[in-house]
Amino acid sequence: MQAFDFATPTTVAEAVELLMGRNGDARILSGGTDLIAQLKEGRRTTSLVVDVKRIPEVTELRYHPESGLKLGAAVPCVVLYGDKEIVAAYPGLIDSATLIGGKQIQGRASFGGNLCNASPAADSIPAMIVHSASCLIAGPDGQRSVAVEAFCTGPGQTVLRDGEFLVAIHMPAPPVRFGAHYLRFIPRNEMDIAVVGAGASVVLDEAGERFEQARVALGAVAPTPLLVAEAGEYLAGKPVSEDVVDEAARLAKEAARPIDDMRGSVRQRKHLSAVLTRRALWKAIERARG
Repeated sequence: MQAFDFATPTTVAEAVELLMGRNGDARILSGGTDLIAQLKEGRRTTSLVVDVKRIPEVTELRYHPESGLKLGAAVPCVVLYGDKEIVAAYPGLIDSATLIGGKQIQGRASFGGNLCNASPAADSIPAMIVHSASCLIAGPDGQRSVAVEAFCTGPGQTVLRDGEFLVAIHMPAPPVRFGAHYLRFIPRNEMDIAVVGAGASVVLDEAGERFEQARVALGAVAPTPLLVAEAGEYLAGKPVSEDVVDEAARLAKEAARPIDDMRGSVRQRKHLSAVLTRRALWKAIERARG
């Protein structure tokens, strides 16, 4: 591993100043499970690592039934799924949190780090998309908010500008009769990277027989995780039925833009996009019905 400087700021402003001082040649350490491996393998270089875990806003985890969830960018997965209220309110998040590596990794890995790593196959991002998450970004020009589905711009690339970093992720409080689910397909347990991942969330009517709202997201089928807006728009107002869910799954399949690689083919990934979307929707419906 190359030599680099290491800093531990205690405020957002101090972190921004450190980032600006290196003209883009500094890296944020949130969980570190991706960054440390990349630095060891020479896939990333830096002159400065900025450990943000001493900044209160970055390690804050706060949930309220009306205002929703504020998830600091450095909060480890294990803390998230250790909170019973959060587990009940955001089931799709918990699905993905328990899939990110093993227990040791989950003790360090954070949703913020997973998002900023910007892997097309990241497990947390489709789950956050279907929970309508937004990103709080701090930088030299102040703070701004970006929807999670717009945060990644390509493999390993994000909307973050020079001097900016992700402070926290906000998810609105789920309405009544809300359900969500995330699942993925992997070729074997030893390869812990999704061939395809799918998330879905639904809000049902009082009888539990009609979609009021829905969101569908896919991972590992495009340069960035995808919000399949067409599927959600199609489901809104429709009755809950096999035919309707199948059509939403078909729309997800059409939206997928995968590539062939060592983990899967275009044909397989297109097929899995429909299969996993269908399963995610039915599980979300089951949860929404209680």
